[in-house]
Amino acid sequence: MIQAALIGAGSRGMFAYASYALKRPDEVQFVAVAEPNEEKRALFAKLHNIPPENQFSSWQELLAQPQLCEALLICTQDTQHFEPTMAALDKGYQILLEKPMSPDPLESLQMAEKAERLGRILTICHGMRYSTYYSTLKQLIDERIVGRLISIQWNENVGFWHQAHSFVRGNWRNSKESSPMILQKCCHDMDMLQWLVGGQCLKISSFGSLTHFTPANAPEGSTLRCTDGCQVEHECPYSALKLYYNDKDEWPAKVVALEPDREVRLKALQEGPYGRCVYHCDNDVVDHQVANLLFDNEVTVAFTMTAFTNEISRTFKIMGTAGEIRGNHKWNEIEIIHFSGKRQVIHPERVEGGHDGADTLIMRDFLRQVRSGTAGRTSAMESARSHLIAFAAEHSRLTGQTVIMENYINELKVTQ
Repeated sequence: MIQAALIGAGSRGMFAYASYALKRPDEVQFVAVAEPNEEKRALFAKLHNIPPENQFSSWQELLAQPQLCEALLICTQDTQHFEPTMAALDKGYQILLEKPMSPDPLESLQMAEKAERLGRILTICHGMRYSTYYSTLKQLIDERIVGRLISIQWNENVGFWHQAHSFVRGNWRNSKESSPMILQKCCHDMDMLQWLVGGQCLKISSFGSLTHFTPANAPEGSTLRCTDGCQVEHECPYSALKLYYNDKDEWPAKVVALEPDREVRLKALQEGPYGRCVYHCDNDVVDHQVANLLFDNEVTVAFTMTAFTNEISRTFKIMGTAGEIRGNHKWNEIEIIHFSGKRQVIHPERVEGGHDGADTLIMRDFLRQVRSGTAGRTSAMESARSHLIAFAAEHSRLTGQTVIMENYINELKVTQ
């Protein structure tokens, strides 16, 4: 059985990944935790029976100890990934790191290079690669079921309420405090597209902006908080009372308060970030963005990310020389349309766990890597390269220039 430690006991660390140990105690046991929030730290320690001497209020305290175990999960906020990862690699830990690697492109490269140099495992939580749905899609493309791959249309449908929760009110609302939207939300997509295409991105251009979630669009009668007597709260699809307070005992309400006590939750909405009007937050990340990508095997990709969808899903059309593949991840459906007229519909097998089982499968694969010392589905360097596509897209959006990836990477290395 593998022993592991967790740095960052937020919702991803505590519920998405470490919960695997509660279901498979014969495979992994958590023996230490570092988390500055006392309530979260205490809850995680209670769930995993972690003794007081292995409960730390910071990653620095945990990593100051002699190496406590083999495996380490780092699930801190985006800007707090680089330092603990670099220190933990030196310490000898095998690491599962929440995405994105870092909001800085050079730091992402440096982490990957160090893991490679030291021969350590550094697996990035690009869970989509582990999903049975996308694994099936990759197999179909590699088998040339629709001939040679030529073009992809790919949509990241964020969903109106998810945008409001995570990218307007939540932890990833402000690029200076976390990451640009194209990195934080869409590094999954950039990684997936690189994997599916099976090539290296040569050029990228991108456009987008924050258009809707601004004070200029606040409806008449709105207030700074949904709990301040807002006159339009009843009709507003972004009402914090609807999303977090009324009969809500699951995610995302648990982000507001771990316990479902109504008094505690109301106080959190009155004082915390999730009770704010979506038109009066300190958000600056885009609410829609497009990117065009050219790969070295001549495949082109048209990517769209938008907040303004009802469903939270990824949809796509993959065009080959002999047909098309269309899909909607939310429906777990892949449709193959052959130019001959034949049609097939595939519903990949589902696995228990978050993100259609991807959270379970990435933990399973990470533990297999630690046990066997063999490579995982993706390397840290490959993850860093897909991150660089996202960074280049943001550079293009801000400058209006088409980015040539080779030049962009060389310029980064000059500053190293």
